[in-house]
Amino acid sequence: MSHPTAAAAAPAGKPLISMRDIRKSYGSVHALQGASVDVHAGEVVALVGDNGAGKSTLVKVMAGVIGYDAGEYLLEGQPANIRTPADATARGIQTVYQDLALCNNLDAVQNLFLGREPTGPLWFGRRIRRAECEVRAREVLTRMRLGNMSLTRPVGAMSGGQRQNIAIARSILWTPKVVIFDEPTAALSHSAAAQVADLIRSLADEGLGVVVVSHDIHHFVVNSTDRIEVMRLGANVARFNSKDVTGEQVVNAMVGGNEGANLAV
Repeated sequence: MSHPTAAAAAPAGKPLISMRDIRKSYGSVHALQGASVDVHAGEVVALVGDNGAGKSTLVKVMAGVIGYDAGEYLLEGQPANIRTPADATARGIQTVYQDLALCNNLDAVQNLFLGREPTGPLWFGRRIRRAECEVRAREVLTRMRLGNMSLTRPVGAMSGGQRQNIAIARSILWTPKVVIFDEPTAALSHSAAAQVADLIRSLADEGLGVVVVSHDIHHFVVNSTDRIEVMRLGANVARFNSKDVTGEQVVNAMVGGNEGANLAV
């Protein structure tokens, strides 16, 4: 098992999520070789690393998309049996994927409630309670300071930043404890990426735990997260407090460069 080359001070208190020595293999390919991460309430944790480092596999385990072979997965200090996405959702873990999983022909309200639409009684044909959905949609968008966003415009006609906002709104509509983001600022303009970063920070400020997988080291990761876990070859190799590190030091840790720079925290 690899050991991090630098230590960042973790927040006090019991983590919302604690993963210890997680291992996952596909035949002879070892995707995770003892990966660990803690996620506390009110913090944004970045998982970074080159392609194949194991970060995506680790968050898929966290989200219940794939199982793991060995290790310990705790939720608020208690063993968790998270083996499917439904298990994760039921325990308060929501994921916003890079492809956003939105239906372009549907509007914001329909996307927010897709698959979980409130319906009326059977004798009225189980009609979807659209007015109720609109009220809840407006509440969550207002909470995100997006109260002016159209509820009836097809999502396919929205900008990339607006679509990302809808995906974020959908994730918090069901009052999660932890939200996982997969490349939330990819393919966004600078201004749209800054708005998404602000939204992610607001979630942490409200007491949620946030996990972000991102390649945007020099802008988003260093400037908009609290802690950085660097992964390489399926294990943690460095850990930083975001405010105390430069993008260059993070990249050095990712590629196994100047190990001395990794001790800068």
